Amino acid sequence: MNAPTAADRAAENRRLLAKLGMVTLGAFVFCFALVPLYRIACEQVFGIRLDGRPVDAATGAALVVDTSRTVTVQFDSTIHDERDWAFRPDQVEMKVHPGQVVEAWYTASNLTADTLVAHAVPDVLPRPANPYFSKTECFCFTEQLFQPGESRRMPVRFFVATDLPRDVHTLTLTYTFYNNEQATRREQARMAAHADAAAADPRG
Repeated sequence: MNAPTAADRAAENRRLLAKLGMVTLGAFVFCFALVPLYRIACEQVFGIRLDGRPVDAATGAALVVDTSRTVTVQFDSTIHDERDWAFRPDQVEMKVHPGQVVEAWYTASNLTADTLVAHAVPDVLPRPANPYFSKTECFCFTEQLFQPGESRRMPVRFFVATDLPRDVHTLTLTYTFYNNEQATRREQARMAAHADAAAADPRG
């Protein structure tokens, strides 16, 4: 059997490098797609908030509005458990000027007979445009306590940065809405303790 030549070894190395490159690319795409799920897991299981702080409202008010450009902002929503919640944007899309502070609304409903605490994890698509989208007020910054059967409209105030790349014409603001199990257990335990204390109070 002939020993492999230098050319054979070079060809084998090229094939190996190509396979490694495909594996690396696949791993990167997979991890990139898991970002929203990772954020949900951190917040729901460990109570770790990964959202940045809201941009100061004064900062938004001081912006110069670029009326020469119009950007389409689309709104979307995903529900982590449709048995517990209804959640949707009140508008499909808005036309905004970069630097213009605008307000949009989402409506959420607790479909259960229990008190629940919800949380919304935001995302902006395409993701490279995320740094150019800033929220001055958002229901995603805090936990949302819902009584049984309660529905509520919730605002988000935002602006698109004036230095948004010129080739970006459409942004999508999307939220994943889920039941915050840790906060729900905490709230239900607090309510149960309050009910027990009230029942034990002889003054009634």
